[in-house]
Amino acid sequence: METKIEKLPENVVSVDINIPAKDAVTYYNNAVKRFAQYVNIPGFRKGKAPRNIIEQNVGAERIKHEALETALPKIFADVIKENDFDVVAQPYVESYTYNVGEDLKIIAKMELRPEVTLGDYKGMTVEVEEYKIPEDALQKSIDNMLSQSATTLVVTDRNTLATDTVVFDFEGYSNGEKIEHGDAKNYTLDLANSSFIPGFAEQLVDRPLGVNFEINVTFPEEYHEKKLAGQPAVFKCIINEIKTKVLPELNDEFAQKVGPFKTVDELKADIQKYLDNQKADIDRTNSEKAVFEQVVNAVKVDIQQSMIDRETDQLVEEYKQKLQMQGFTWEQAVEAQGYDTIVNSLKEDAAVRVKNSLVIDKIAKEENITVSQEDFTAKLTELSRMYQIDPATMVKQLSQTPGVFNALSHQALNENVTKFLVENNTVKLK
Repeated sequence: METKIEKLPENVVSVDINIPAKDAVTYYNNAVKRFAQYVNIPGFRKGKAPRNIIEQNVGAERIKHEALETALPKIFADVIKENDFDVVAQPYVESYTYNVGEDLKIIAKMELRPEVTLGDYKGMTVEVEEYKIPEDALQKSIDNMLSQSATTLVVTDRNTLATDTVVFDFEGYSNGEKIEHGDAKNYTLDLANSSFIPGFAEQLVDRPLGVNFEINVTFPEEYHEKKLAGQPAVFKCIINEIKTKVLPELNDEFAQKVGPFKTVDELKADIQKYLDNQKADIDRTNSEKAVFEQVVNAVKVDIQQSMIDRETDQLVEEYKQKLQMQGFTWEQAVEAQGYDTIVNSLKEDAAVRVKNSLVIDKIAKEENITVSQEDFTAKLTELSRMYQIDPATMVKQLSQTPGVFNALSHQALNENVTKFLVENNTVKLK
């Protein structure tokens, strides 16, 4: 086999491949034998029809296609190995000349990985803003725990407070017309955590039980119902029930109920430990991100658009899956946001992902960073825990989708490279 290489723009090479006539004939004859095994030809048993009969029934061009489809993977593999090509997409045939008895001539295109020129990636000093635990974080955590353990008490001897939950009837009107689906009976609303129209819940405060009243609001300009967007409205209301939360007392008995603690001090110490661990996790994540961003910013690489387009297609499919999990469709998202808005945003993400991936692979190659069996097993275990499936079943399911194995392997490589970068650079928290 002889090859002639021509470099083209966008990290593509054109490869002229010349296969000797004897090899081309072998490919052709082998294809004839395969057709003979399953083509029914009157007067001949399967596998016994001669070549000229097979050609008459199947057609020489179809036989050539079969011969090429079988031979090309080995041909491409040999070309790639011989020229030490790092291809990033499936090579394809642009044209070929296949006359039995003559040399087989193929012109193929191969897309190569762009050359990555690293800047500084070791021995740097990177400053990162330190995460500060809010001063009221401990108290807020305790308040949340008390709130989760609160009991509800129905009150009848006072007006509503901003911290109450009310059960009420309402009926809405806008521009003199009743609002469709703008009414309800015995609707429960937490006044402190309302998602109603701005100003609605606030006007339910300091209201007595059983008395009719009206509140006036204005629908937001971006309200989903175009007819009501920016329009004033009047709601006729009556409070049927007022409920208030009764918080438990913060004492040792409460601490013993919510966890393996004997005293309030032990509970507080456990919460503080959680907050400290959270701070450490955030600082570590921010440090890893800052170091990697500084490394990436110093990299020089010309990424061909085709790589970004393929990554964009992958992100579109991931986005569709997320929408489906949330109960929406791609068509609904396009209608709400616009096709160009969604795709252009995903293209930006795709460009970042492609560059990051190229940088990770380059550093891994330079530093001989690999993924061990232990690394891969850890990723599998992490995934099986996430989906609550035992590892053996997870491996069986993933064996049907090899792409997931590659993704897990690349995640593990990403983590190993990130660990290397953090260990070989100095991070200063400021």
